[in-house]
Amino acid sequence: MKVTSPAVGGICQSKQGRDKGRYYLIVGIEQGGLIAVTDGNFKKLATPKKKNIKHLRLLPDKAETIALKFVKGKQVFDTEIYSALKNYNYPKPDGETVGNENKQA
Repeated sequence: MKVTSPAVGGICQSKQGRDKGRYYLIVGIEQGGLIAVTDGNFKKLATPKKKNIKHLRLLPDKAETIALKFVKGKQVFDTEIYSALKNYNYPKPDGETVGNENKQA
């Protein structure tokens, strides 16, 4: 399913620039085809990055809880955004497990 229009709370991937391949959360839509995006780590919510919509690949995924907070006007924290995008920007390598699963007794 291809997404054609951006929505606040939607997840997108950068196609151009030095941040190519990085995943972001859409936090605002501005006139002129600019989208305000943040990743909660390098680009904070206080100073979102403005990218041209042509330079973004919109994903069908959406951070529902964060989008609902934006709609209701509640405060959203950078750590929430970072956690929502963690699996996109920092995927686990194959075969690596977390915790004590690999330890032998």
